[in-house]
Amino acid sequence: MTDWSPIFISMKTASVSIFITFFLGLIVAWGLFKMKNDTGKIVLDGIFTLPLVLPPTVVGFFLLWVFGVRGPIGSFFIDFFAYKIAFSWPATVIAAVVMSFPLMYRSARGAFEQIDSNLLDAGRTLGMSEWKIFWKVAFANALPGILSGGILAYARGLGEFGATA
Repeated sequence: MTDWSPIFISMKTASVSIFITFFLGLIVAWGLFKMKNDTGKIVLDGIFTLPLVLPPTVVGFFLLWVFGVRGPIGSFFIDFFAYKIAFSWPATVIAAVVMSFPLMYRSARGAFEQIDSNLLDAGRTLGMSEWKIFWKVAFANALPGILSGGILAYARGLGEFGATA
């Protein structure tokens, strides 16, 4: 008899992580796209892309340090909620989110940067709110890049092992 539970755990982890990664990546990409400070944009872009270029074991060690029993977030959860994050299923979701986030973020940001700025300005001159400009103009035009980022992030979350182990 074949044990299918690891596949189901991976599918469940990837499904939850893509839900978080998709919206978080979209919000961060749009925020950095709209950001005016070039120095801050470069620094934040480097930080958000870091898990993509670091070895997964280094990212996993960092996550263990942050969410471990003596880490800043891990000790907070133990003290206030009596819940240990490290070596739990939520920890696998966190690792998958951290490792797949750069793929979603970079794809969405690249898609937003390809939009003609005249389209965004046209929406403003027509009296659209920034919220409507985002959904009706920017999101609609960037949708292929956003979807490709979502697919890449899901695949990365599904196959993530290095930071989780």
